Amino acid sequence: MKRRILATVALVGIGALCGLAIQMKRNREQPTVESNKGSPADTETSLSGESVQPGAQATAPHRLPPERSVRACDHSAASEASPQSAVTPSAPTDPARASQITFNQAIESITSPRATHAQKEAAWKQLRESGKLDQAIVELEQRAASNAGVAEYPAALGQAYLQKCGTIQDVREQGILAMKADQVFDAALNLDSNNWEARFTKAFAMSFWPTQMNKGKEVMQHFVTLVEQQEAQSPQPHFAQTYVRLGDEYQKYGHADYATQTWQRGAALFPENPELRLKLQAQ
Repeated sequence: MKRRILATVALVGIGALCGLAIQMKRNREQPTVESNKGSPADTETSLSGESVQPGAQATAPHRLPPERSVRACDHSAASEASPQSAVTPSAPTDPARASQITFNQAIESITSPRATHAQKEAAWKQLRESGKLDQAIVELEQRAASNAGVAEYPAALGQAYLQKCGTIQDVREQGILAMKADQVFDAALNLDSNNWEARFTKAFAMSFWPTQMNKGKEVMQHFVTLVEQQEAQSPQPHFAQTYVRLGDEYQKYGHADYATQTWQRGAALFPENPELRLKLQAQ
């Protein structure tokens, strides 16, 4: 009985916070970045080699990998190209057909590996404002079931669950959606461990779970993994959010020095990011 009560409390806590968490992320736009990339390092130990055992009273968090020599990142023509789904055709005269075309374009954008982060955010905004999140969930559930080997579908489905979570008031339903989102994010990462949307959104949503669930270590590890993956790729403006959120986790568990180091590292890569500047100014 005690376990059942704790599980219910945790579920309610997750549900109550998931909408706030995702809306905070969606409302932030990131500036253009001038950056280099570094080499990844082992994530199981800190810079000094100490073991990592953070929890609700964390003593040694997952540390960022050491910075190495860097080289300029070149963007290929393919990575710069906009996905075909982002091209708006001539509007048909039939409103219902126009609405369906717009919906299809949004689904293609949020599931396309060629779509930019900004294009995906615009597609999610369109789905929210048109009241088509439920339709998107049904569509993505069908695609995820029919394309079991494609990580983009469960990754987008998890985001759809959380987007819906932020539009409802029933805390029980919010909790159910939050748990379903976490499960499909895991499915996406099992298919593609480099899926940024799945790992970042899972970690960010999980950072709002009740502290008694002891998820701090896992959240930090996800963000550290993202840092490693990001610094082995061409830099993208939304990558700055990883440094912001990882620093927040360090600070939450009493590691102010690690938080400052993380924000400083992020600011060096993304000097125009307003959140990182504010974090450092507050130190």
